[in-house]
Amino acid sequence: MIRFDHVTITYEGAASPALIDADLHIQEGELVLVVGRTGSGKSTLLRAINGLVPHFTGGTLQGRVTVDGRDTSAHHPRDLADIIGMVPQDPMSSFVTDTVEEELAYSMECLGIDAGTMRRRVEETLDLLGLADVRDRPLLSLSGGQCQRVAIGAVLTAHPRVLVLDEPTSALDPGAAEEVLATLQRLVHDLGVTVVMAEHRLERVLEYADRILLIPGDGRPPILGEPGPTMQTSPVAPPVVHLGRLAHWQPLPLSVRDARRQAGALRDRLADVAVDHEPATGARVVSIDRTRASYGQIPALRGITLKVSQGEVIALMGRNGAGKSTLLSTLVGLRRPDAGTVRIAGIDPATLRGPKLIGRIGLVPQDSADLLSRDTVGAECRDADRDAHCAEGSTAGLLADLAPEIDLDAHPRDLSEGQRLALALAIVLVAEPAVLLLDEPTRGLDYPTKARLAEILRGLAARGHAVVIATHDVELVADVATRVVVLADGEVVADGPTPQVVIGSPLFAPQVAKVLATCPGERVPLTVPAVAAALGVAG
Repeated sequence: MIRFDHVTITYEGAASPALIDADLHIQEGELVLVVGRTGSGKSTLLRAINGLVPHFTGGTLQGRVTVDGRDTSAHHPRDLADIIGMVPQDPMSSFVTDTVEEELAYSMECLGIDAGTMRRRVEETLDLLGLADVRDRPLLSLSGGQCQRVAIGAVLTAHPRVLVLDEPTSALDPGAAEEVLATLQRLVHDLGVTVVMAEHRLERVLEYADRILLIPGDGRPPILGEPGPTMQTSPVAPPVVHLGRLAHWQPLPLSVRDARRQAGALRDRLADVAVDHEPATGARVVSIDRTRASYGQIPALRGITLKVSQGEVIALMGRNGAGKSTLLSTLVGLRRPDAGTVRIAGIDPATLRGPKLIGRIGLVPQDSADLLSRDTVGAECRDADRDAHCAEGSTAGLLADLAPEIDLDAHPRDLSEGQRLALALAIVLVAEPAVLLLDEPTRGLDYPTKARLAEILRGLAARGHAVVIATHDVELVADVATRVVVLADGEVVADGPTPQVVIGSPLFAPQVAKVLATCPGERVPLTVPAVAAALGVAG
């Protein structure tokens, strides 16, 4: 179905090719998972499938890409729209209408599909992706996860033979991600659709893949192979694979189910090891009291009361649309609550401006591009140094810690989604605000970059800063959060230490806890490094 014949892609002005000697064949009706480090060339490979590279992005393509016998160099993306559907990293960038239902119908209108068929497919897709309750909503009123599902649905209604997805679950809560992946499974197994998907959260998708396409990003060509052997040596892998490597399990587990079958001896070794640790906290810095907020007639926060202290790393979790992003916006003063109060160190954040705001509270929004306005990465870094009154090079140094591969002379729009996020994180982190707010901070980040981010956040907390993270990334929560607050329909439904909230939860438990815990509330390590440390203590 998809064939790359010794394809090398080089962008104008680039020091090296973005993709090197890709020689591979993807069969009809299989799900191929593309893995690799941030900036390794995954998005370039995906865009080459439907001709966006080089017709839209520019650059030089050597070799030949064919899809269902069509040469993409001779066919523009519009000429491939009947067989290829693509969902980009940023779903908002693909929207062309105003409401959910209109967006689902748009691709079919472009293909000239009759009205009766359009209506039936729209209804099927609304049910398939759980969007029926927002069918009439404006797209601009949706949460990030809802936008992601609409973008996927808008492609599915055209019934493509090839579906290309770039980070399709990155903005979805665990439950919604499972729904989307189940949908993709049905498309592959029941309809024979070929799915090519790039995803950093491998813990969600690895077990569904028929084959893995590994892009090393170190000058070697991409490697297409079976999941087990490929994961043996892959530089990026989910926690369950790292746990298997640590415990020397064979065959290497690719899913929680596989790992649990081999984990008996490891559970016995960890049975008497104390793993809980209560972090020290300081004075209260955030106080939210009976806060309400709404969008027109739609309530987003229903009387939230929450306290945050110095040294805490709090994870806000819950399904898409639960109110997490609204709560962060209210905390930073971007919107005033309809009722109740919000105070940062006793001050209403909506009254703060400029340096007074930057030093007290900082927000990295879900769309990191909102913070970027200059022509080069270096200019963004210099502006951040000036605004935060930091020494020149401070932001660039932070960025080098997070994503050392980023060139300071590059244009921010030429960066990958994960690289833009790393830049936005550096811009906000350089001021070391007393309260740091992060909205989906790991979207588009690979595991090594996430680990560096977690280390920075732990350092901030150790120095007395308070960190509040709205996230669906259960592995980040297990790694860095000291406390978890679960929201549902704008209300707090759970609030407690991370192990107490996540262990035993079918949605919020990390992979390691799912493998090692045999009953709810059991004390087990939450991450692979915690397991390694516990094994060292246990001898």
